[in-house]
Amino acid sequence: MKHLWICLFALLPFLAHAQEANEGVSAGDRMPSFNIVHDDGTTVTSASFKGKVILVNFFATWCPPCQKELAEIQQTLWPKYKDNPDFALLVIGREHSDADLQAYNKKKGFSFPLYPDKNRSIYAAFAKNLIPRCYLIDQKGTIVYTTKGYDEKEFSTLMNQIEALLK
Repeated sequence: MKHLWICLFALLPFLAHAQEANEGVSAGDRMPSFNIVHDDGTTVTSASFKGKVILVNFFATWCPPCQKELAEIQQTLWPKYKDNPDFALLVIGREHSDADLQAYNKKKGFSFPLYPDKNRSIYAAFAKNLIPRCYLIDQKGTIVYTTKGYDEKEFSTLMNQIEALLK
């Protein structure tokens, strides 16, 4: 029995790492390449943001924590960085079309663009579950900071990370 416990404790770090690996991309990984396909067929590629600091945010219109995070983006983040040519904000609606996002934005009045991910393919390149999520990518295309859910303190840290990258 003692040997069984020793084996179980020895496996714990490997099991934790396997769980992280199953979660999707994390800090230190390269940003996955993806295409945003609009309802009219036009496409935006992740490569078009090369050399910029990129914040990728995944949300859903029905998600209460997403609403809080998007309100904070509208109030705090977007006014500060919207005119910075070295920054890109990609707010991506998981399982939403352009039409869904236009109707949603009519209610919310966000001034930042919303991008569709109708079939969840972009989200799947980053994560397996849980929203909202943010991925901060540096100018070299490396993920440097990630968040799950919404927390005011964590959002403040995210803002500091963006500021540091843009200096």
